[in-house]
Amino acid sequence: MGMVWVWILCVSSSFKLRKLRKDGTISATWYSSCYYIRDRRMIVDLSKDHYDGVPVIVWFHPGRGYEAALAVLRWCKALRELLVSTRQRQDCMQPLILEKPELAEPDYWMITKIHGEVIGRAYFPVQQLLDGEEVDEWLEILNTERKPVHGHSKIHVKLQYFDVTREYNWNRGIKVTRFPGVPYTFFRQRQGCRVTLYQDCHVPDNFIPKIPLSDGKFYKPQRCWEDMFDAITNAKHLIYITGWSIYTEITLIRDRRRPKPGGDISLGELLKRKANEGVRVLMLVWDDRTSIPVLQEDGLMATHDEETANYFRGTQVNCVLCPRNPDDGRSIIQNIEIGTMFTHHQKIVIVDGEMPNGDRGRRRIVSYIGGLDLCDGRFDTQFHSLFRTLNTTHHDDFHQPNFTGTSIQKGGPREPWHDIHCRIEGPAAWDVLYNFEQRWRKQGVRDLLIDLRDIDNIIIPPSPVMYPDDHDTWNVQVFRSIDGGAAFGFPNAPEEAAKSGLISGKENIIDRSIQDAYINAIRRAKHFIYIENQYFLGSCFSWYSNDIKDEAINSLQLIPKELSLKIVSKIEAGERFSVYVVVPMWPEGLPESASVQAILDWQRRTMQMMYTDIIQALKVKGIVANPKEYLSFFCLGNRETKKRGEYEPSETPEPNSNYHKAQEARRFMIYVHSKMMIVDDEYIIIGSANINQRSMDGARDSEIAMGAYQPFHLCVKEPARGLVHGFRMALWYEHLGMLDNRFLQPESVECIRKVNKIGDNYWDMYSSESLIHDLPGHLLTYPIGITENGEITELPGVQCFPDTKAPVLGTKSNYLPPILTT
Repeated sequence: MGMVWVWILCVSSSFKLRKLRKDGTISATWYSSCYYIRDRRMIVDLSKDHYDGVPVIVWFHPGRGYEAALAVLRWCKALRELLVSTRQRQDCMQPLILEKPELAEPDYWMITKIHGEVIGRAYFPVQQLLDGEEVDEWLEILNTERKPVHGHSKIHVKLQYFDVTREYNWNRGIKVTRFPGVPYTFFRQRQGCRVTLYQDCHVPDNFIPKIPLSDGKFYKPQRCWEDMFDAITNAKHLIYITGWSIYTEITLIRDRRRPKPGGDISLGELLKRKANEGVRVLMLVWDDRTSIPVLQEDGLMATHDEETANYFRGTQVNCVLCPRNPDDGRSIIQNIEIGTMFTHHQKIVIVDGEMPNGDRGRRRIVSYIGGLDLCDGRFDTQFHSLFRTLNTTHHDDFHQPNFTGTSIQKGGPREPWHDIHCRIEGPAAWDVLYNFEQRWRKQGVRDLLIDLRDIDNIIIPPSPVMYPDDHDTWNVQVFRSIDGGAAFGFPNAPEEAAKSGLISGKENIIDRSIQDAYINAIRRAKHFIYIENQYFLGSCFSWYSNDIKDEAINSLQLIPKELSLKIVSKIEAGERFSVYVVVPMWPEGLPESASVQAILDWQRRTMQMMYTDIIQALKVKGIVANPKEYLSFFCLGNRETKKRGEYEPSETPEPNSNYHKAQEARRFMIYVHSKMMIVDDEYIIIGSANINQRSMDGARDSEIAMGAYQPFHLCVKEPARGLVHGFRMALWYEHLGMLDNRFLQPESVECIRKVNKIGDNYWDMYSSESLIHDLPGHLLTYPIGITENGEITELPGVQCFPDTKAPVLGTKSNYLPPILTT
């Protein structure tokens, strides 16, 4: 008979529990099976020999019973997969827990052979689970016509549904300093860390928001590329870098008011100099398969990968171009699909740094992660100028990929860049290092990694950098999206993978902890959530769309649905809760292109699903309110009047082109490249992962992130007023151009109304035909309308984004595969 797989699948029918907005977990346990093999009845009873009931796969050997058991249960409608495995006579077992925001009817177990051939299905009506009572039944295995398979085989299962509000951490925030972090992850939470938060590449001296913190302190913004320059310059033993793109010609120091010795050197020359000093410089740069030497060196994504590799060839810098290879278990078709469509997206710099106490004989590991690649087009400040830096900072770094034929010779507007990054010191910095080592051992040319055990008298082992009673200490946990195709050392045995916080499927081993971290934080949230992200789409299983099939889109990541259900639960409880989401006006690229329009279409469907959930909940409670008082979307833009002495281009864009129109109107979006979420001003997630399937899947783009909080600055009896709060307020000061006491309570209706009013005013100024003065702030209301039923519509008179012919609501693509744009 071969190996048997047991899958829990969920299929749509006329009755859909998404209309009931159910959220929770399923405990599913397979206790025994009844099979007829060679006309002999065989029962596998897992309630004996300490099994106590576990999901299993059984190898059958007539006369010898079974020798191994493995469980894989999957709920295909909502992505969350976990593997539980066992061997005979193992001492303890636990049932599989499936996190599900959506249930549909009917529910069935699918029985297949190891290579996916379906043997049969066992159906179970999901309505019986909703009261939370345990269901204990024998289910007959049926064929596709719902007739018994040969031998009338059965499985004995127990199922129980637990509403999410019964979870221990639900709506509790981080209640105690002993909060253990996100469970079931590869990296556990580390204590005694220090975190530095960065908004944009640089902060000029004249950006001075006065933001009070607890303990009588004031928030002080930090400077990312300045700190990175110092860290690389001062490294003595190692510099490890990963990037989606790394460009050797950029300079990290550009503020003429803040010069540094050697600050005019390019990144490439700086790295070569350090390597020549004896520092081990290792680089993992994503290999864009479309960048072919001689034919098309730049590639479709213009990442400079071939150019960067050629620059360092023959030097002491070890630069490896690494394609996004799939895990070993993938098919040839999947190999091609993953290798050409997906990327290595982690942005990491790791160095050995000075000791905080000034001990010159010892060194420590310092890591940087976030959204910033070390490449062109990234350097910017909180002022995000369109035209006024073209003579200086951006003359040799002009970046504008949203129009055709752009160049510094033709002038602005350049594309301003908003991003978020962080520095990690302490034990969690070593987790970032270990991630790099796993990736290098998988795809590096040879093992050039420094064995830190050989110099443990110089570089200290993982240890706290802050005292436990220091009020500035941080607890930090590192998360990833990655699989065995990109990381060395992932266990092959499913039971070992489960122990390591990894997910096992038929074909690969996956670390999907970034998505887990977002879900965990959303469920813990008490008052508000603030998100900045380059993309916002997913939870397609709950889209209210009749023109697509969920399984064809497969954008299943749960974050949008978790957010809407969180808001719904608060409405039902009569409590305030606000969610603010900042995204780019459109994804980078030509806004009329099929790929950009497809992403905007997925984004519209995601927004519509969320607003429909909220409006239905308001109606049930009899509340008359604007759904934007619970969930609001924004984008960023800038508009500048012309100043004397401004850069004068020698050429002009093509008349009536988008480029020409934007130049005449002197406006353009600020590109939001951030990947960040703040919860209740106490917890923050920063990384490289977007809120889409590519980043959250684990088997698509490789990503890294961290979740952190200060245990002495929690939202318990008083609002949190630590560095997370200061960072959010500094971001709002950057975007809104002001501070307001209402911003201290983002969950309040007064605050979200104020922010929406400012966003509406700024949008009107941005989109106006006339330009009288500079835009006083950058936060623009995202230009969509919402009907009384939650449908997303155009704003009156705003079918397309200003200066373009690109529809705001996007357009469904009939030829681009969804896997490419989700």
